[in-house]
Amino acid sequence: MTASRKVLVVDDDPAVRKSIDRVLTGKGYAVITAENGEDAMRKLNEEKYDLVYTDIRMPGMSGLEVAEQVKARRPWTPVVIITGYGTDAAEARAKAAGVSSFMHKPLSPDMIEDSARDALAAPAVAANVMVLPVATEAPLAEPAVTGSALKNIALFFAAPFIGLAYIIALPLVGLGVFAVLAARAASKFEAVRTVARALRHIGMFIAAPFIALAYVVTFPFIGLGLLMWMAGKAAVARIKS
Repeated sequence: MTASRKVLVVDDDPAVRKSIDRVLTGKGYAVITAENGEDAMRKLNEEKYDLVYTDIRMPGMSGLEVAEQVKARRPWTPVVIITGYGTDAAEARAKAAGVSSFMHKPLSPDMIEDSARDALAAPAVAANVMVLPVATEAPLAEPAVTGSALKNIALFFAAPFIGLAYIIALPLVGLGVFAVLAARAASKFEAVRTVARALRHIGMFIAAPFIALAYVVTFPFIGLGLLMWMAGKAAVARIKS
């Protein structure tokens, strides 16, 4: 008696879902449909099914992934793969997962009815196998990886400007150090000290525009780097939540 047999049909093509629904409902099965793999996983979490039909090629989670999830968590539940794009590799993967059979489109009423009867007649796996919850969402990307990527992008854009700031600043720093050493050496002589003070003021006057230029060039990019860093931390915090 098939009245208590509940069947889940997973296919993104509404015509295929209606076709299987019409044939199996007419034979006394209770048919529930899902239009993609994610929807099917939710339904499998909420109810128990005696048989699952799934298309092999769907947006998002493929039929092979659906079959593998079902057989890994409810190995006694028969799964029938439906496809118009069958390949040897796909069939090998499906058989490794433990599916009952493959049905190739176009489907006839006899094919649908026979596949359900044969799948349900196959020896069931022992029903004392532990049932694990079916995953409904893919795991989120690691926040640490995301943060590292954002930091690398910020450094990539800031690197040329940091290099430019070094090119401008380093000669001035070297000139300042040289001037300080020369002033110390000459400080023993009053006349030389007077000349050194004058030269120091002249040097500061000449260096001032370059120091200002270094600030003008560097500060906007330091600010940009800080903004990008703050945006990256906010994005990581959002991913974590």
